[in-house]
Amino acid sequence: MSQASDLRLRLVKELMASGFELQGGLLVRPAGDAKEVTRALHETQRRQVLEKAASFVDAWEDRLLPFFADGKEVDPARIQPEVRPVATEEEAALFRFASLHWSVPVSQGYGRRTRFIITDGFNGKLIGIFALGDPVFNLRVRDNMIDWTPSDRQERLYNVFDAFVLGAVEPYRQLIAGKLAALCAVSDEVTSFLEKKYSGKVTHILGKEKDSRPVLITTTSALGRSSVYNRIKFHDRRVFQPVGFTEGFGHFQFSEELFSELVSLIEEDDNFRGNSYGQGPNWKMRTIRTALVKLGLSGDLLRHGIKREVYLAPLGVGWRAFLRQETDQFTPFSFPLGEISEYYKSRWAIPRAGRRPEFRDWSREEMRISPMLPPRSVAMRLF
Repeated sequence: MSQASDLRLRLVKELMASGFELQGGLLVRPAGDAKEVTRALHETQRRQVLEKAASFVDAWEDRLLPFFADGKEVDPARIQPEVRPVATEEEAALFRFASLHWSVPVSQGYGRRTRFIITDGFNGKLIGIFALGDPVFNLRVRDNMIDWTPSDRQERLYNVFDAFVLGAVEPYRQLIAGKLAALCAVSDEVTSFLEKKYSGKVTHILGKEKDSRPVLITTTSALGRSSVYNRIKFHDRRVFQPVGFTEGFGHFQFSEELFSELVSLIEEDDNFRGNSYGQGPNWKMRTIRTALVKLGLSGDLLRHGIKREVYLAPLGVGWRAFLRQETDQFTPFSFPLGEISEYYKSRWAIPRAGRRPEFRDWSREEMRISPMLPPRSVAMRLF
């Protein structure tokens, strides 16, 4: 069997082992509840992420566990969210450890990437995490909502950030702190930090210095329609607006190991244009599509069929006109973290605690990841 034939066979087996069916060269999702099916299809990827993280968990789990709260340590009326960008090795480890609990593994983001942790000033425990980075270049429902021309998008995409990681950890998740995390991502403190961080920077792809003001934050739900972003208001203004769904294309169904082999397959091809960030939009998908065609498979294997809801959070008056280059004037909304904190407690945390007091029974020991590691990784860790 030739190398290409062997790679083609292993690729098909990997896709089917993940839970997909192949019909006429296309991926078909299994029937069932949409959210549960999505979790199941990501399970192989999640196992691989956990296995890769085994040594990290070994080194950090016991050290990080005290940063998570027992339910009895949380007072809903005294929650005091504090947001800070990840700056130390310990904060980076805490961010990573928290993200390993997501049922759908988190994205690594694109280009500019800034990670934030949200802690409770009342008890010093972790509430949640989020990360903001460059948005994808092509996103139909976003671009249609803005009514962008290609040149407008090229010039003003730098003013858009994507929340590619966002969520709360237990027991705060039970107090609907995912919505708090979403509001923290648009807070004055965060947008001011981003503007200062990227002011005067030269863009990687175009080599230009651009206006660094955040004007729009985008995000997509991991599991279809979102219960986190729906109906979030602040001072009677709807913060996150649903604008439609992604088209169901992506590459999570291809493991990193398989992707590396696909890159090796085509890296000598003179007709292939770039296989790394900065060498054109959607470089990873272009890489996979080129390799699939070379293997005699359909490029439509990139269509996994999982459509994620897209949300836009405008950050000020005149955001569309600014992004369309019709004006350079932009008046930011006011989202002070102190007011966000009080609003979150009165709107969500305190009422939820009254209805569901069982959050107080939560133990930080339930945040351990080591019991979730694949058996092979556990065995290897014994030696």
